[in-house]
Amino acid sequence: MRLPFSNAIFAFAKPTAIRYTVAMARLIHFAIAAAPSVLVVALLQVDQAVAVRSYLAMSMLAGLLCLLVFNSFDMYGRDMFSNLLLIRRTFVAWSASFGLMVLLHLLFRFIAEVPLELLSLWYGLSLAGFVLSRMVMLAFFQRRIRQGHFIQRSVILGMTDNAMRLADHVHHRPDVVSGLIGYIDDRAVHRLREAPPPSLPHLGGLDALESLVRDGCVDQILVALPAGAQGRNEALAQRLRRLSVQVLLIPDMSTFRFAHRSMVPVGGVPMFVVAEPPLQGWSPVYKRCEDLILSSLALLVLSPLLLLVAAAVKLDSPGPVLFRQKRYGYNQRLIEVYKFRSMHHHLRDAHAERQTGRDDPRVTRVGRFIRKTSLDELPQLFNVLGGSMSLVGPRPHATATKAANVLFEDAVEEYVARHRVKPGITGLAQINGYRGETDTLEKIQKRVEYDLEYIENWSLWLDLSILLRTVPAVLSAEAAY
Repeated sequence: MRLPFSNAIFAFAKPTAIRYTVAMARLIHFAIAAAPSVLVVALLQVDQAVAVRSYLAMSMLAGLLCLLVFNSFDMYGRDMFSNLLLIRRTFVAWSASFGLMVLLHLLFRFIAEVPLELLSLWYGLSLAGFVLSRMVMLAFFQRRIRQGHFIQRSVILGMTDNAMRLADHVHHRPDVVSGLIGYIDDRAVHRLREAPPPSLPHLGGLDALESLVRDGCVDQILVALPAGAQGRNEALAQRLRRLSVQVLLIPDMSTFRFAHRSMVPVGGVPMFVVAEPPLQGWSPVYKRCEDLILSSLALLVLSPLLLLVAAAVKLDSPGPVLFRQKRYGYNQRLIEVYKFRSMHHHLRDAHAERQTGRDDPRVTRVGRFIRKTSLDELPQLFNVLGGSMSLVGPRPHATATKAANVLFEDAVEEYVARHRVKPGITGLAQINGYRGETDTLEKIQKRVEYDLEYIENWSLWLDLSILLRTVPAVLSAEAAY
């Protein structure tokens, strides 16, 4: 069975296992960065001892730069113990390391000129080596963790309601590998308010705990005593400090119901994060640059098609070429969204009080085609360029749109949460088949689920993936009328 572990293992792994693993990873990375230089020497047929020493010095430099840059990219932090391949981070870190090495070589010319083909071979072999070593390390971790190694043996001290919540949390989170072996409580089992889970045996009282620690059977104690028992807690803390074991105080697990399981210090006081903006740090800048570059290129390439569609709309029926509609945007602000007009002008529905259905008499002949192919959405590239929309994001809905005669915001409790980012021309829901008419509550619920999944997992790579999958999704869709 494959064990899905995350960086939560970092908190429960044995410190010695972490130190040895990090040290071994650094040695392997150094070797992978430096080793291909031997192949370069062989292919160049370098015979002079001075030249060979220069190439070896260059390989040592590559290894040292690799360790420094990898460390700055947090390659040896918590994520090292997660189930992630870290391919993107490895690619960027190694590219930076190799680029620095080549730059230093160009500046100081401490060896003869190396052909570009051999430098590319060196770069590629090392990159492949980093990815392969990561996969081997993950497989090794999987095996050792399944065998019970690397994890600190932990006990819960005090079978309180909070301890029960922790045990339940660990039971339902297979990625939290805690190594819980039981609980310690001076009370007999029948005196507890609620029976502990069968997977958590009673190991005895405090005297038994001290014996277990001295015998090397316990590495970590998780204290779950009530905060109100201040005098008892202070006496217990003094007693536990005498033991050579890590002692952690369990926070109020009921807070986890509405917190994101992360904490931040505020004035030196740790506090739970209940909610935070979905795009943090430089992410909004990256996404805006993505929108500006790609929308500009799209408008440039698609300008003949835009003119052709505009002419077809104008010749097909009287009225303006563009249809402007108020829709909800970022932070639920109203924005004006542009579309090619697909309905007869005198039958237009400015607030989308009635959704468009199959064979809708309001739709023109050209309108039926451009709606089916989503060509009517192309003017929204100007919305993207102006900043009111993004290329990828939750689709903006008109103010009066309903599903099964219920307003969207009333149909789904989390509906408003999708407005935490700018709306998009396409999105995760659209490429998964939820495009066009939303005539049932289930359809809008699924749309919102996909929208929230996109917001929580946003990345440039996810955006590019959605954009690449949009055209096939549009061509295969049957729900757009």
